[in-house]
Amino acid sequence: MKYFFLPVVMTALLISCSNSTAEKPAAEKTDTVVSNQPVTTTQPTSPAVVSALPSLQMANTDNLSFDLSQFKGKKVFVNLWATWCPPCRAEIPSIESLASKTDRSKVEFVMLSLDDDFVKAKIYAANNKMKLPVYYPTGNLPQLFNVEGIPTTFIFNEKGEIIFEHTGGLDYDTKEFAEMLNK
Repeated sequence: MKYFFLPVVMTALLISCSNSTAEKPAAEKTDTVVSNQPVTTTQPTSPAVVSALPSLQMANTDNLSFDLSQFKGKKVFVNLWATWCPPCRAEIPSIESLASKTDRSKVEFVMLSLDDDFVKAKIYAANNKMKLPVYYPTGNLPQLFNVEGIPTTFIFNEKGEIIFEHTGGLDYDTKEFAEMLNK
């Protein structure tokens, strides 16, 4: 009986959800990086990982097709999440609050659902009155997005360079993130 609570305690200690369907990336991830200058957040091992806004075919909840790379020229906030991931769901309100404090003509928010069934994400977004657009990959994920855990967030500058990367839940409704995106 004393071991009954061990799985519950271990689960509660997790800060991100495992993404067991993703392949391991070919690079070691470093700690969270927040910088005003473009940075590379991976240490290449082999082959080199491109730290730039990748091309990714995706569709939104209205079944309109987009390519992630079409947002180059704006700052792009990409959040990889799923409805089955508690830390993912927990950070969505802070992302939505951050979005309300940015110039949306200069910043694109991409909430990229990794649910196996996009209908679940659509229902979740509707039931929770999400304001940000929810997307689903319609093609293979680029290597950069084959992460080991979610939520994972990437922020790209207008040139498509990564300026921030973080895996695990985080509060994005801060002055620092608002300044990063509005600068």
